[in-house]
Amino acid sequence: MRIILFSRADIVPHKEDIARIFAAIERNGFEFVINREFAESVRSLTGCTFTAEQIYGDTVGEVPAEAVMVCYGGDGTLLEGVRRLDGRDCTVAGINSGRLGFLALAPRSEIDNVFRSIAEGSLHLQPRTMLCIEGEIGGIQQSMFALNEVSIQRLGATMISIETSIDGERVSTYNGDGVIVSTPTGSTAYSLSAGGPIIAPTCPSMVLTPLSPHNLTMRPIVMADSSEIELTVHTRGNAASISIDNRTFQIADHAKFVVKKASRRISLAVRHNISFYDTLRDKMMWGLDAR
Repeated sequence: MRIILFSRADIVPHKEDIARIFAAIERNGFEFVINREFAESVRSLTGCTFTAEQIYGDTVGEVPAEAVMVCYGGDGTLLEGVRRLDGRDCTVAGINSGRLGFLALAPRSEIDNVFRSIAEGSLHLQPRTMLCIEGEIGGIQQSMFALNEVSIQRLGATMISIETSIDGERVSTYNGDGVIVSTPTGSTAYSLSAGGPIIAPTCPSMVLTPLSPHNLTMRPIVMADSSEIELTVHTRGNAASISIDNRTFQIADHAKFVVKKASRRISLAVRHNISFYDTLRDKMMWGLDAR
């Protein structure tokens, strides 16, 4: 079995965590590859070096059917790890070395348990849909993938307008700071802070959430994940940006994008004894009596 290790350059790993990760890999007889940034962090902490075949760059390349990506960091790290998969199907498990963490499988204290579950084939997996965003992104016409959301936002002081249609039917022109299209997974991220609903992660849906709309009757729309959303941006001469999970690109006036469910998805490793609602109560501190 192959382990695809991933962490970001701005994550400072604990030396003891690194030792436990690689001891678990050796103990269970796993093959592994590691992204270049994480490899450099490991080298600087421990002096350990890797062969060229063990290091990958901006994408992971071929992914064997039984491979598991293990992301060390927070939710942002897991999102970036998923980006490196470039739309390929894969099981993803997060080890949370950060704070909030809606997506991570386990805290860093349970590193050994994570790798033991991988070896035993006992990971509890939950399919998570992704978005496919088509349009001129980064100066070229291309498709990109998002696990959480895509957002279009103003960059200047003037509001922008976004003509929006769903399945070819005009919905509205959103005048304001922009819009967010999120998956159920992303409903507890940016969309939530903008007033969007929380959606159970297995619910086959997408949500369109306006950002500070000038018309106060504008409200989030939940739709089937079979829907296709078309967004045309009017910036009144000011630049706007599109953010796809944790990547941001500047876009021009009249930019057009199509957002739909991606044909591929990831399998997210989740804790078998802690439900989505348990996580909500814990992370959102629901029911906490602070009197």
